[in-house]
Amino acid sequence: MKNNPDDDFLIIEAGKSEKHYWADLWRYRELFYFLSWRDILVRYKQTVIGIAWSVIRPLLTMVVFTIVFGKLAKLPSGEAPYPVLVFTAILPWQYFANALSEASNSLISNQNMISKIYFPRIIMPTSTIIVSLTDFVISFVLMSITMAIYRFVPSWKIVFMPLFLLLATILSLGMGYLFSALNVKYRDFRYVIPFIVQVGMYISPVGFSSDVVPIRYRFWYSLNPMVGVIDGFRWSIIGKGTAIYWPGFILSIVITILIIIWGFWYFRKTEKTFADRI
Repeated sequence: MKNNPDDDFLIIEAGKSEKHYWADLWRYRELFYFLSWRDILVRYKQTVIGIAWSVIRPLLTMVVFTIVFGKLAKLPSGEAPYPVLVFTAILPWQYFANALSEASNSLISNQNMISKIYFPRIIMPTSTIIVSLTDFVISFVLMSITMAIYRFVPSWKIVFMPLFLLLATILSLGMGYLFSALNVKYRDFRYVIPFIVQVGMYISPVGFSSDVVPIRYRFWYSLNPMVGVIDGFRWSIIGKGTAIYWPGFILSIVITILIIIWGFWYFRKTEKTFADRI
């Protein structure tokens, strides 16, 4: 970036902003706030049913999974009512799914900004996490109401829930960085992401407890990093009658770390080409 002494403007040259990248992230922090607030307004204000959708979706998911897995399949729920068991998994899963979907499409949705002005592009997928956090809070309130209806008192271990929320955030950002960059290069990835989210919900322990998985398969089942996140949420909220399968949980943490590193690396590697490809 060079100052032109004759004119009062800045000329942005490709690749010259690399050494200032981390400083630019701080300089453009207000853009992060603006994008986050704009996405929240678009999500809840400029829609037909607005905030009601954030209530209807987890509620319907809970009812369907309770009927299918709890009533028909009669899978065990331990000492917690089945709707509570399901809600403790819906909470992190929908947070992850929303964050991944929003982050993956963030660059394509804001292509006009990318093609016209400079800013660290990673701000866009990162800012979408705020909308998902808003949905998470709404779902948490709904889960609290469900627990009150069933007179279920959460465990004191709920104080550890933010740690598992952080793990879900790191995982969703890592995959969001990766898929948002791939979405710019290969536009058909926008059709792959909903498929991953849909299949992922059924192979994750959302409608059932991980305890139903035979112990000899538990470690390999944890190759899905959301298994560790969901088990952690259940352990922290339900407490008694639940336990964390530590070998699998450690594997989930390792995979999550690898995904965030890989996603960030690939995003930064391809970031300079976004304006041309958009």
